[in-house]
Amino acid sequence: MSERPARFHDSPTIRPPRRRMLGSAAAAVALALGLSVVGASGAQAWDGGHGGDHGHGQNLAPRTSFVMAPDGSSGATAGGEGIPNIDSVKKTIATYYGDPGTGIANKTTSPYISEMDSILARETAKLRLTYLQAVRHHEKPAIVFDADDTTLWTYDMEVGDMHFNFNPAEQDVWVQDQRFPATPAMVAYVNAASKMGYAVFGLTGRNDNQKTATLGNLDKVGYTPFNATNFFTKWTGVGASQQPSYITCVTTSCTTVEYKAQTRKHIESLGYTITLNVGDQWSDLQGGFSERALKLPNPTYYLPSTNLPGVSQPWLAPRTHFTMAPDGTSGAKVGGEGIPNIDSVKKTIATYYGDPGTGISNKTSSPYITEMAKLVKQQEPAVAAACYVGKRSHKNPAIVLDADDTTLWTYDMEVGDMHFNFNPAEQDVWVQDQRFPATPSMVGLAAVAQKYGCTIVGLTGRNDDQKAATLGNLAKVGYTGFTSANYYTKWTGVGASQQPSYITCATAKCTTIEYKSQTRAHVESSAGGGYDIVANFGDQFSDLIGGSADRTVKLPNPTYYLP
Repeated sequence: MSERPARFHDSPTIRPPRRRMLGSAAAAVALALGLSVVGASGAQAWDGGHGGDHGHGQNLAPRTSFVMAPDGSSGATAGGEGIPNIDSVKKTIATYYGDPGTGIANKTTSPYISEMDSILARETAKLRLTYLQAVRHHEKPAIVFDADDTTLWTYDMEVGDMHFNFNPAEQDVWVQDQRFPATPAMVAYVNAASKMGYAVFGLTGRNDNQKTATLGNLDKVGYTPFNATNFFTKWTGVGASQQPSYITCVTTSCTTVEYKAQTRKHIESLGYTITLNVGDQWSDLQGGFSERALKLPNPTYYLPSTNLPGVSQPWLAPRTHFTMAPDGTSGAKVGGEGIPNIDSVKKTIATYYGDPGTGISNKTSSPYITEMAKLVKQQEPAVAAACYVGKRSHKNPAIVLDADDTTLWTYDMEVGDMHFNFNPAEQDVWVQDQRFPATPSMVGLAAVAQKYGCTIVGLTGRNDDQKAATLGNLAKVGYTGFTSANYYTKWTGVGASQQPSYITCATAKCTTIEYKSQTRAHVESSAGGGYDIVANFGDQFSDLIGGSADRTVKLPNPTYYLP
């Protein structure tokens, strides 16, 4: 991986091609060495080493099309590059809500506000006709509204405060303090429906202890119809707050659909006809007891629930196909339902790493381990052949290996400790404590390269103050080829740790690509040892762009993106 503390936005430095690919000669040598040659795996590998297009119509760039089931099961089959990268998802969500990177949504203009305006303008136009039809049939028309992200907007809490990691205690602080703004365009719609004659009901998963504060918040931001009688909150099981008699559940703990659908049934038993049910979660809408359902966009969390027994509503389900640019720009145009839901992305990543929900990856068996084993098996013959041929030809062959998630595996830190929110101070604790296990199968690949004549060169965005600990961690988990002389860490700018003379940067702060590509060029120069880099391995595209390697191999990593 590249340097974590600074997330760069840069353009690749394109260098002209200097070498030929190993081709069939490498395969022949590999077979002669007794190494099996296997077909392509899910890894992305390119020969030529000159960044950009490699003469095969391929680019060193992330995928933009994804198929993802909402329940996380795709992590078992999609491969690492087929999972939406969580950092790209966060950037896409930020663009959609007009968040400049602070975790605070733009309250004036954003793609989200525009989409909500459009949705509710269409719904407002339907109000009168639907009302008149209901009255004509001697019905009492009603509309049911969820609370969070239907009438009250939680983005600033979910992202700015909780950083996409829900905390019920902190949520209660926000609720009791009545901090939530109104969901865009919703106040005018709800009040217009009430004024027209619709009965308005609120139905939320918030509990009875939060009812008064929620009603206060709704009133504070301009809603007029909600009151203690028409606003339903969930029981706590304490004191008078008990499960209503009109709700029966399959197990002791009611599902969201059981609670909400049976509450809607209760409302209709009072003589109302629910002409519209509005919510931001599919579980707000499933289970029937409304003539029509309106799903509002919300990619910031996903609250699934099993539908009622015997009820099938396949149209009330999330999308599974997505187009997403890695830089977040898709958030300006795809709409909220077109953005991979971040909770589904987390579940998919967990499945891929064999994480049962603890933030700790399975170290024995997982789709990730399987993919890495297949990838390494595919790459070893070419690497071994290149090392062997280079050594026999006195070309001083070497392979370059990044550190994080190329040789050392960071999942437990990134997810179990940091919960997908990188903390450089905490990362340094992990580095200095040498806590990282080896990336699956990579100790073996490094050993094969070394056995057949390659020098092992390390090139990481970790800094000089972390070099000794990183080398210690590598040795601790079984790597034998790394040396201090051939392990490159980034300068700190303090004391003797200064930018090397062989690196020049376009601005005062070097990009990852400038640092890494120019370090590789140095490694190949006489001053850097005169090595011939036959392969460059990294988990980030920025580890690979910029040339100075015969072959580049992208390892899978959906847990962060460092452009």
